[in-house]
Amino acid sequence: MLAYEACYSATSSKHAPWYVVPADDKQNARLMVSQIIVHTLHGLGLSYPEASPQRLKELADIRKHLMEEGG
Repeated sequence: MLAYEACYSATSSKHAPWYVVPADDKQNARLMVSQIIVHTLHGLGLSYPEASPQRLKELADIRKHLMEEGG
């Protein structure tokens, strides 16, 4: 146990942390992993890019052209 703790302490960092998840309870292990993933994704602060009014008009024109071609 001390060797595992030493390994985790030496290799885990804020940028790339280690998580210890019990493997003997699959349901709870999966829940813990999913919570870690969701928490990490929220921490990234991701957002959709905002399109300029000019780009929105270009996209609307492209959509209109495609609808005319396909219809």
